[in-house]
Amino acid sequence: MSRRARVLPGFSLSLGIAVLYLSLVVLLPLSALFLRTAELGWERFYRIVTSGWVASAVRFTLGASLVAALLNVVVGLLIAWVLGRYTFPFARVLDAVIDLPFALPTAVAGIALSTLYADTGLLGGALSSVGFRYPWPAWRGFERGWREWPIEWTVYDRISLAPLGVVVAMAFVGLPFVVRTVQPVIEDLSRDVEEAAATLGASRLRIFRAVVLPELAPALLTGFALALARGLGEYGSVIFISGNRPDTEIASQVIIKMIEVNETGTYADATAVAVLLLGASFALLLVINLLQRAAARVRSDGAAG
Repeated sequence: MSRRARVLPGFSLSLGIAVLYLSLVVLLPLSALFLRTAELGWERFYRIVTSGWVASAVRFTLGASLVAALLNVVVGLLIAWVLGRYTFPFARVLDAVIDLPFALPTAVAGIALSTLYADTGLLGGALSSVGFRYPWPAWRGFERGWREWPIEWTVYDRISLAPLGVVVAMAFVGLPFVVRTVQPVIEDLSRDVEEAAATLGASRLRIFRAVVLPELAPALLTGFALALARGLGEYGSVIFISGNRPDTEIASQVIIKMIEVNETGTYADATAVAVLLLGASFALLLVINLLQRAAARVRSDGAAG
């Protein structure tokens, strides 16, 4: 019997190289992180991750990442729809600009955003001159940690050195994940069903809700999860626009401070916060994957019916 031709000959060799590379780049560093955290013991680990300082930073990071990811889903869907469905001048230029946050150093993005949205910046100054205001939830009494309650709303009149600036920075780095996840699906969508629905008298909103959105739902969930996870671990683009303020401190800043300042913690303490963020990212990705499978199952059942 003749052997089947393979593009990459040698399954064992290819698999071994893949597993070795994955272990060196991903698995071993994560294992070292958990092993270093295990040195703390459960009691100290619990005390660190439930302290008011860590709880405040993690809460703010989760909230800002969630707002940025939801914003990217809406705007990213619109951008992906324009790029996937329409032909217009400079479309390739716009398509290339979407990938700019991938190539641009995050520190450069942070400096650019902080300059633009500062009180003396082009957009920040213009918004300040028209009396721009927005509320943001804040927790008081850091000594209570995760049990802190109730939420107090603080009104801000600026973007830079304020929570909205952090959201803008996270939206900047997370937008390509949504666009690049949804755009191929939009390009592959058949327009026959949309045209048939329009012929039967369906409105544009109903066509989008009943025909297009179910097809895009798994891709949107994937893009949302990637943008959210990217926001949770962001540091470079946020550090400049947020400043060193307690009300805009993200979890990555807490980790850096624990490493750099001996009075506030140690390297092992920093790994405890890192493990907390890693666990949150894993949990979010797991939930999103389960939702994707459920959406795919419902779509397949609907097609079979």
